[in-house]
Amino acid sequence: MAVYRRGYQRYAGPVTGRWERFWVLPRVAWRRLFAERLIVALLVASLVWPLLCALYIYVSHQAELLAGMARPLRDLAAIGGPFFIVFMRVQAVLAVLVAALAGPGLIAPDLADNALQLYFSRPLSRAAYVLGRLLTLSGLLSLVTWVPGLVLFGIQAGMAGGGWAGANWRIGAGIVAGLGAWVLVVSLVALAASAAVKMRVVAGGLVLGFFFVLGGATAMINAVFRSTWAGVLNPSWAARRLWCALLGVDPPAGPGAWESAAALVMLTFLLLALIERRLRPVEVAA
Repeated sequence: MAVYRRGYQRYAGPVTGRWERFWVLPRVAWRRLFAERLIVALLVASLVWPLLCALYIYVSHQAELLAGMARPLRDLAAIGGPFFIVFMRVQAVLAVLVAALAGPGLIAPDLADNALQLYFSRPLSRAAYVLGRLLTLSGLLSLVTWVPGLVLFGIQAGMAGGGWAGANWRIGAGIVAGLGAWVLVVSLVALAASAAVKMRVVAGGLVLGFFFVLGGATAMINAVFRSTWAGVLNPSWAARRLWCALLGVDPPAGPGAWESAAALVMLTFLLLALIERRLRPVEVAA
């Protein structure tokens, strides 16, 4: 049959499942990220603080050592909400560093190489593409944040015994919820920076600047106006305020937990809108 007599026919052959197609993006991205030595080195370095915290938990349960300490030192060695807040704050900073290093390489290359047309010409929606990239980075950051936090909670529960886990379940739930929210915010900031700037180095600097420069700017606003309301504009401060509420720890002076949670939710929607605006395979010029 001549070529010009062949009409268009839709492909009717076998296709892979929807979820099997979806997991191609995270699986390939994880393989590429773990092949980069700098990212692997940073992930290993981020486990040093959890190891030190685990050692601290072990020492705090040694009766022979605690018996020779003064009363203030014994109170300091108690494991509770404040201990895990300190752990979460350190790991949150490390999560930002990992996101600044790994996040810019997820979307920026696709935009620079005009690869979105190839993605979206297949049975893959923009929502599935964003979710795949989000799962890639959030899975990586989970290894730094709430996963070691749960391990420390389990170590403390096992060594304390006597129903400690049941009496302090709020701490374990707060670790997962608080650090899970932080992972979502940091991942979206990194993806938005990767979508906004095509150069990986500039996008990584944009991620770091968003958190650290914004923190300094809100501190300056509070100092100028002699108030604490600007803290809610800093995602790091808002997340810390939310963690204190979840773990039952005395919060810092400033807006409440509900205001901080609302600010984080609003930031999440703004970042999603920015990512959605940038992920357009076709531009229509007026």
